[in-house]
Parts: sequence; structure tokens; C-alpha cells
Amino acid sequence: MINKLQTKLYFLSISIFIILIDQSTKYLIFYNYKKFINKNLLLFKLDLVRNYGAAFNIFSGHRLFLSSISIFFSILLTYLILKKNTLNLYDLTAYSFILAGTIGNGLDRILRGYVIDIINLNIINFPVFNIADISINFGFIILFYSIIKNKR
Repeated sequence: MINKLQTKLYFLSISIFIILIDQSTKYLIFYNYKKFINKNLLLFKLDLVRNYGAAFNIFSGHRLFLSSISIFFSILLTYLILKKNTLNLYDLTAYSFILAGTIGNGLDRILRGYVIDIINLNIINFPVFNIADISINFGFIILFYSIIKNKR
């Protein structure tokens, strides 16, 4: 029993760690943007974009709806991590990463009214994003891998 609880708390601590990195980078850029904006860092440059929507700026201006979605999925993912005993390590990892990104961007929406995006790729024309977005996408990649792996 303790081992399962420790495992689940470990995965929640991964989420907390990613949230702290996400919020720290956003804070650093937001309050020191003159030092960091448009600094070329090989594959990307730092930028400061206020995103009032979700991915690719969809649902722009619908703060209450997007905040509600963030809260709902944060509660759902936390519940799955803590209560569902049939999850494998891939699922727990995926949910932890998705949870971190959902909370990271959700905090921005709730506290600021917009999400701070800071990473602008040099190599392709792509919307500016942040650590929370990377975490969500990485989580979905792991989840997709887990689904394919378990179908065999």
C-alpha cells in the first residue's frame, strides 16, 4: 500500500516540478523581457506573447470557458493519478506531464487572464509556446505510445 502511494506521490511531484519550471520561466521573461526578448539561442529565440486563447489561439477571449476546462482536467488527472490502480508507468508519466501543463497554463489564465508564451522556433514558422505546452504535448506522445504498446 505504501509503495503504491509513494509511486503516485512521485508522479505528482513530477507535475509540481514541471509547473515550477514553467511558472519560473514565464516570470523571468515577463519581468525581465528587455534582457531576454529576441535573444537567439540556436534553435529558438525568446519572445513574450500574451495568448488569450488556447492552442493556436483558438477560443480567444473565452477566459472563463478555458479556465473551467483547465480546472476540470486538472481535477480529473489528479484523480486518475491518485485513485486509479490499473495505470501503468507510461500512463502515470503521461498524466503527470499533461497535468503539469494544464495547471501551468491554467494558472496563467486564472491569475492573468492570458497565457504567457515565450519560445519562438527559428527553424520553422510555428506559434510561440511555453514549457507547459511542451509538457502537454510530451504527455500526449507518451500516452499515444502507451496505447499502441498495449494494443499488441
